[in-house]
Amino acid sequence: MPAVTRTFRTFAAVGAVVFLLTLPGVAHADDDLGNGTQGEQDANLTDDGNLSVSAGGVRFDHSKNGKGGKVGALTSSTSWSPPPCWYAPKYSPEELQAYLEPIWEAGSTGHEWDNEQRKKYTDPDDPKKDFNKHKSGKGYWWDSYVDKSFPPGWDSCTKDYFWVDQGDPPPADVENAVTPEVLAELAYSEIRVPGTEVTLAPAQATKVNLPTWSWLDGAEFQPVSVTASVPEIGIYATATAEPVALKIEPGTPDAETYPASGVCEINNGRIGEPYAKGKANRTPPCGVKYLRSSGDGTFPLQATVTWEVHWNGSGGAGGDLPDGEFGATQDVVVQEIQSVNR
Repeated sequence: MPAVTRTFRTFAAVGAVVFLLTLPGVAHADDDLGNGTQGEQDANLTDDGNLSVSAGGVRFDHSKNGKGGKVGALTSSTSWSPPPCWYAPKYSPEELQAYLEPIWEAGSTGHEWDNEQRKKYTDPDDPKKDFNKHKSGKGYWWDSYVDKSFPPGWDSCTKDYFWVDQGDPPPADVENAVTPEVLAELAYSEIRVPGTEVTLAPAQATKVNLPTWSWLDGAEFQPVSVTASVPEIGIYATATAEPVALKIEPGTPDAETYPASGVCEINNGRIGEPYAKGKANRTPPCGVKYLRSSGDGTFPLQATVTWEVHWNGSGGAGGDLPDGEFGATQDVVVQEIQSVNR
């Protein structure tokens, strides 16, 4: 029962943390791999001054990510979601021994269970079965990591520590063991894109039965990307998101959109078209026409940008990931056109 064993081992490790912290000279995977423990992050400046963050055995470079106070994460337009947990290198042979031996010696997990665990990694009659020390510098013990937001499925990575030789791919039957493709999926979850408040004309209050022009500043909607890597085994992947369309939902069924679908495609790097004098009699390429007043209130106009996501990585790997969406709501005042009777 791998799940039970893994859970038991996790609780045992937690119970031994205080004991471990009192041991002098205990090595940790964090020291050499720079991975940090599950749920922890380690920030470093790269050579060009950009911030990279190590989390869950993976290093993320956010230097080309969206920035600012209104950025947000993409929501997949399909049922797909990034891995909630994954496997990555964590320990050298000596580090795994330094981590596990004090737990077994503490006896908090039971003598019988401790001995069963010991047999997985060491055998007095087989010198080579000694945490793979004969392979020191030639590979790593891999372990599972969990998305710090604990999404559904975060506890599904139940496989025990496993060894991978340097230069070899992880076992094909281990789901979500880091590969360039898995790194691309993890990078997807780190992408942040700009907020989507559209510019409206007229700006203060639109009028019933008159088209309202809508557009987004193309300069703010450039491609963004995040690179995920595991330098210890020489793999990486960059996920890039590019804006392709804006969807407008007026916030009331008493409205018409331009185009009728409400989806404004990107054109020459711009979504929609700014209003200018002389365009009053034209139909906006992107906009909305309200058919009734908002009264004393407002209508919640929802503007959602669709981003296409593709990736490329080490070894010439690459491909597409599901489109992502990010939107925001803004209040729109709609007034009746006032007429004067003489």
